[in-house]
Amino acid sequence: MDIKYDLSSYTRVLKLASTPSWEEFSRIALIAGAGIILIGIVGFLIFTVMSFLPGGV
Repeated sequence: MDIKYDLSSYTRVLKLASTPSWEEFSRIALIAGAGIILIGIVGFLIFTVMSFLPGGV
């Protein structure tokens, strides 16, 4: 494990990183929220179907 090499890699990445604009942040948050809601709906539908099947939950 070369600590000097690792630190230089981390420093290079931090120099390239930038704070996103409000528009970019809100778009990413909207897409992530839509994905979370979609996964929740799919899980709820699977739970509902399994509840009605014999031997379900």
